[in-house]
Amino acid sequence: MEQRIGSSSQPLEGAGFDPAFIPGLTSPTSGRTKDEEPEKETEVAEAEDAEETEDAEGAEEAAPEPEEDAAEEDAAPEGGPVFEASDRRAKLVADHRGVRLSLDDQECEFRWDEIGAVETETARFGKRYTVTVHTPDRRWYPIEIEAPARSRFTEWDSQLDAVLDAYFEEDAE
Repeated sequence: MEQRIGSSSQPLEGAGFDPAFIPGLTSPTSGRTKDEEPEKETEVAEAEDAEETEDAEGAEEAAPEPEEDAAEEDAAPEGGPVFEASDRRAKLVADHRGVRLSLDDQECEFRWDEIGAVETETARFGKRYTVTVHTPDRRWYPIEIEAPARSRFTEWDSQLDAVLDAYFEEDAE
């Protein structure tokens, strides 16, 4: 049996102990580089990436140009395919403007030129329909929608495929 004197736990790091932990709040106090920082868990990193994207989109939405929005609406094809699916918390809309995801009070919007791929997945058990929007910069944004019945999955897949066929253009390289 080995005995140790003192604590074997590492010191805590974070905004509560070091205000420089939040980028942009103050200048960094430690000499660590980004490569030396401990890696974040993937869920935490994805959540932070999603918040950054939403903050950037929120800044764009704060001052929309009315002429641009009106021109976009006028360019909408008459009777073009639209896919909408929602439950009590989540909503997904795909149409001529792109794909819009919302969960509770959080929203994000992707124009068709910002999308690298759209992936759908159904739960093996249960009624969850997952749509994941992949961007060219290797980020992905999933949303789960609870279907009223599993039979809706095939209907939703065909409706979403019709929208993707109509508006999504893959670059043939």
